[in-house]
Amino acid sequence: MSVARRLLLVGLVLVATWMAHVHLVAPNFAPSVHHEPTTGMEFVILPPGTFMMGSPPGEWGRQDDEVQHRVQLSARVRTPGGGETMPVRYLGQYEVTQAEWALVMRSNPSQHADCPRCPVENVSYQEIWEFLGRLNRYESGWRYRLPTEAEWEYACRAGSTTPFHTGEDLRPDQANYDTRFPYRGAAAANPHGKTLPVGSFPPNAWGLYDMHGNVWEWCADWYAPYQQGEQANPGSPASGETRVVRGGSWAFDANSARCALRYTHAPSDKGHSLGFRLLAEPIGPR
Repeated sequence: MSVARRLLLVGLVLVATWMAHVHLVAPNFAPSVHHEPTTGMEFVILPPGTFMMGSPPGEWGRQDDEVQHRVQLSARVRTPGGGETMPVRYLGQYEVTQAEWALVMRSNPSQHADCPRCPVENVSYQEIWEFLGRLNRYESGWRYRLPTEAEWEYACRAGSTTPFHTGEDLRPDQANYDTRFPYRGAAAANPHGKTLPVGSFPPNAWGLYDMHGNVWEWCADWYAPYQQGEQANPGSPASGETRVVRGGSWAFDANSARCALRYTHAPSDKGHSLGFRLLAEPIGPR
């Protein structure tokens, strides 16, 4: 065998070995959590996958705009050898709190104030953009933004296919909603009547808290009917009149907290049950 042929074979073996290493290692290369240093906000990685967005026709409380369709959120990882970095999705483990907002904005607009660990509320979509502008100036290498509607529902479901990530129903010990109005006529209870500190109820399967209830969460999307057919990493429509909010709140019934339910507000709207959580993605070397 010629020297050139031997070198070619050795090269092919090395390439195959490197590719196998990338296949096995890259999905686990990104850390499972991220901590934003300015505020201390905690983020957990969203695993890639495909899910059915929306609700099936038989789901109790279903709205016409919840048409089910398959959505793929692709894997985004960094190669081990220091190669090109692709965005990895991390979602805030908790809703943004009053204390975190105050660290960035030097104010607290919340109507349920004097509770630093409670979610900030009474914030408009436009004010959140100002918050994001300031936060993103503090740190290089990461970008913080609102999740898309698809990312939010994917994270809320955490692999589940039921109306709530808790199953077919939502109980008062599972979320902060108006328990006087339970889902499907279940037993009622006395409501808390206000926001509660984030993390007061058990998390979903991916370690995310308060995806149901506490405060509505602004999403990045303009509201519009879902596009037809399977979607890959869908973003927001180019324009619209209202923005999507998700998850229900302490002031709304259990049905409003369903994974698939879509609610909207004008970007300038504020209220004592309107809050948000953030998504983080790396944009440079870590």
